[in-house]
Amino acid sequence: MGMTMTQKILAAHSGNDTVSAGQLILADLDLVLGNDITSPVAIKEFRRLGKDSVFSKDKITMIMDHFAPNKDIKAAEQCRMCRDFCGDMDISHFYDVGKMGIEHALIPEQGLVTAGNAVIGADSHTCTYGALGAFSTGVGSTDMACAMAVGKAWFKVPAAVKIELKGSLRKYVSGKDVILHIIGRIGVDGALYKSMEFTGEGLASLSVADRLCIANMAVEAGAKNGIFEVDELTLDYIRSHGGAEPRIFKADPDAEYDSVLSVDLSEIEPTVAFPHLPENARTFDSIGDIPIDQVVIGSCTNGRLEDLIAAAEIMKDRKCADGVRVIIIPATQQVYLDAMEMGLLKIFIKSGAVVSTPTCGPCLGGHMGILAEGERAVATTNRNFVGRMGHTGSEVYLASPAVAAASAVTGKISSPWEVVKA
Repeated sequence: MGMTMTQKILAAHSGNDTVSAGQLILADLDLVLGNDITSPVAIKEFRRLGKDSVFSKDKITMIMDHFAPNKDIKAAEQCRMCRDFCGDMDISHFYDVGKMGIEHALIPEQGLVTAGNAVIGADSHTCTYGALGAFSTGVGSTDMACAMAVGKAWFKVPAAVKIELKGSLRKYVSGKDVILHIIGRIGVDGALYKSMEFTGEGLASLSVADRLCIANMAVEAGAKNGIFEVDELTLDYIRSHGGAEPRIFKADPDAEYDSVLSVDLSEIEPTVAFPHLPENARTFDSIGDIPIDQVVIGSCTNGRLEDLIAAAEIMKDRKCADGVRVIIIPATQQVYLDAMEMGLLKIFIKSGAVVSTPTCGPCLGGHMGILAEGERAVATTNRNFVGRMGHTGSEVYLASPAVAAASAVTGKISSPWEVVKA
């Protein structure tokens, strides 16, 4: 029996000719990452191992993004611990305020991941890098500690779900709508500990930003990882961002999949995931008038330049609705700079929105946009669990940048198609 893309990468990194679903392997790692919340725990565990050096100063990165710029004393202490550790270990890729960005947007932008890599990170959305044809998955801080010491990690080889994409996306429909549609179909456990493998002629319709968004939310379907077949668009992105030489792994024709899902991109509509699960996906034929209090456009899911362009196109020459707080968060310093030079920040500010420094901020209920009891937010983030963005009595509706921007203008959950028509 042949192997899937993920299985081929894991075989290559574990010294095996073949691997199969359920097999336990020890794999070499190309990158180990953590942030200001998860890294301090890993550092403490690393110290307990009695190690005085890391396996590679060039294959570890720590990014201060969740509670940075520091929101309180505890956050400041956590960041200092990371800063001191990376200084002691001479870590090449430490990103602090002024250099940092939201980790899963910054790492591809900095060329730290390439096709064929095996990557772990102490953050569940590490699965993002599958958009570039890498195996990447989230782990706990203890796993991160051990990986920093030896450069290896244990895995149970996942089975796979094949997702065949066809057709092309329509205007104001993006990767966020695609992944919400898929999770709505299969549920939050529909790919539990499996690899979601994306292929098909519809890939040509998806930008790299779309793919990064989709892979980012593979974990919201319970997946171990998401991975896209490498094409010329992938290779162009890797080359333009200074990534290492890619290794391309294609699934064998006789690779085994637990299921195959066909998705016609031309049929996807603007989609919103209602509280309190990403699987509660609805399109606007079943969404009534739902007033909102806040809009957040940003995060590792949708804070890239392409996302800000989509939002600005709708918000240009329009005002945010009275009583709606609109927060724009560029995912990296480069995105912030590019958006500024393109005039996007001016559009947002003139509309009545505020623009934040890069940070995860409100996505995890950290800072920069916490919700009070009874408040509703439309957010381009990846999770809408109870209390995710603040009070347990608040509600988060997940949507694309286009839907979020349209909702900011109307003051209620709105389709970009309707706002632009008006």
